[in-house]
Amino acid sequence: MMRVITLIFVLLAAYSCAPKSSNEANTLAGISDPEVMKFAITGKTLYENYCGNCHQSDGMGLGKLIPPLKDSDYFKESLHRSVWIMKYGQTGEIEVNGQLYNQPMPANPQLTPLDIAQISTYLYNIWGMEEGVITSSDVEKLLGERPEGY
Repeated sequence: MMRVITLIFVLLAAYSCAPKSSNEANTLAGISDPEVMKFAITGKTLYENYCGNCHQSDGMGLGKLIPPLKDSDYFKESLHRSVWIMKYGQTGEIEVNGQLYNQPMPANPQLTPLDIAQISTYLYNIWGMEEGVITSSDVEKLLGERPEGY
């Protein structure tokens, strides 16, 4: 009887410690391209350090105060605008998924084009999106011109 209990305990422990690739929090698990993964790993860390406090690690935002990024029509609509906002911030009312938000997002002038490229590569290749690698030269080009409607 003791062996059966020990075996059950070991099996439960092994199951509970196994990686959960389908877990929503493990967003890197869905990236199969090694070039994208190189950027996304650092991008995830940068996102958690600079963006996750408000937009949350799962990208769901903070209720009616901070908009979500995950499944966000506003975020998916324009990489150009997203890159610009990461660097220069944003003020004024915006509509995300039919909800109005009017909380200013501070600028992040310390983020380099490479930092923004890595964050963008991470965000635009998780939650079902597959934009591929977004390079620092892509970001430099986008930061060189104000996005339409901004």
